[in-house]
Amino acid sequence: MSGKRDYYEILGVGRSANEQELKQAYRRLALTYHPDKNPGDKEAEEKFKELAEAYQVLSSPDLRARYDRYGHAGVGASAGQGAGQGFAGFEDIFDMFGFGDIFNQTGRRRGPRRGSDLRYDIEISLEEAATGLKTKIRVPRLETCDVCKGSGAAAGSQPTKCTTCAGAGQVRYQQGFFSVSRTCSTCRGAGRIIRDVCRNCRGEGRVEKERKLEIKIPAGVDTGSRLRIANEGEAGEPGAPQGDLYVVIHVHDHEFFERRDSNLYCTAPVSFTQAALGAEIAVRTLDGEESLRIPEGTQTGKVFRLKGKGMPVLGGRGRGDQFVEVVVVTPTSLTREQRRLIEELARLEKEDGEAIDRGILGKIFG
Repeated sequence: MSGKRDYYEILGVGRSANEQELKQAYRRLALTYHPDKNPGDKEAEEKFKELAEAYQVLSSPDLRARYDRYGHAGVGASAGQGAGQGFAGFEDIFDMFGFGDIFNQTGRRRGPRRGSDLRYDIEISLEEAATGLKTKIRVPRLETCDVCKGSGAAAGSQPTKCTTCAGAGQVRYQQGFFSVSRTCSTCRGAGRIIRDVCRNCRGEGRVEKERKLEIKIPAGVDTGSRLRIANEGEAGEPGAPQGDLYVVIHVHDHEFFERRDSNLYCTAPVSFTQAALGAEIAVRTLDGEESLRIPEGTQTGKVFRLKGKGMPVLGGRGRGDQFVEVVVVTPTSLTREQRRLIEELARLEKEDGEAIDRGILGKIFG
């Protein structure tokens, strides 16, 4: 009979525990018994190994099924491999302890790092967003040093291999039953040391310059739209690609139009007589003035649509619409003749109202 403890008991969960419950239990206990928190404590080290073994089996559907049916005999040599052969299934626990590199690796040097991406914010008008435009921008960025070609070493010299990590860029440390690979503090992961630095870039391999670029902003962009310009970010380490440049668009608010996606909204003032009798009015659009027919009896708040007079659809076809809300303007000063005519209109409206009232009363009382 096996002397090993039950895996469910080790993790403190029931046999019906799901994957998330297993992971949470393992993380909680692993934080308690991790060798980094218990240096020199052999009992904690053994418990951590026991936890790793239990979690490796129970987190695998196949191994868990065999364990549930046959016990420890069912998993055989599979149990314990996670504790001593690489921790292949436990990358998530490594992040909790702040290790950037995975356990039991060979200390391979990382590849040259790609250049950083850059962001450039640009402001344009609504009209420019509607038509699209080409414009020139100046982008400050780090570029490869022309003198040392990015090596960081002075002319006539070359970087030498770091003796601390033997050029690997990482140093391995043995901690209990496993090893940890960490970035070399001497060369900062580069794997090489520069003894005679380039004066132009001071050993950095890159210098700050201002790059002039012509960019094309497509029609239909809106605030928050981003343009990606490949390989126009900062230079990377020797042998690595440059980063990308992201141009972020900000469209100014307009004094006349309100934009909602690809549609435009505006108001059009009309006089009392135009609203009452109907009229043909001129409405401002992005393409110039457009004629709009106002039918007689139009009320304030009535909305008319000018089809296809909105913004272009970004990345698509066609344009949105323009919606015009009519606002009837009440005159604030009248000439004598205008006042006489309006008073006459008011008198007629009153007579019409009285006649309507008499007619209704007559129908009610016979």
